[in-house]
Amino acid sequence: MGKTGKKNRTYSPGFKTCVIMDMLEHHLGYRETARKYQLRESGSVVDMLKRWERIYLEEGAEGLMKERRGRGCSTGKTRRGRPPKLDKKVEEDLIAENQRLRMELEYLKKLSALVLAEERKNGKRR
Repeated sequence: MGKTGKKNRTYSPGFKTCVIMDMLEHHLGYRETARKYQLRESGSVVDMLKRWERIYLEEGAEGLMKERRGRGCSTGKTRRGRPPKLDKKVEEDLIAENQRLRMELEYLKKLSALVLAEERKNGKRR
């Protein structure tokens, strides 16, 4: 039998960072922090805050932005969860580079066809 009707709440990376920084700055406990930010009141909220704190201390604010859902591989060597999304600027740069490379390839094909036609016209072979 599984849970019925309860959905896990997701929190934004900015919210997680704000909560952990406030907790560390004001030396708050896990339960005090949960009450202050009105996080779900259960035993697992302490574990969630411990996990957020560990990630923040080990990897910084960027660590809280990573997607960590999903079951890991049994070997433990592959990444877990969804692949991270690219930054908007990086994605636009990759699209522009892809278009440039396609245009260059098209240009080189046309140039090769022109050179081949010219050689056939003059009766030369490669």
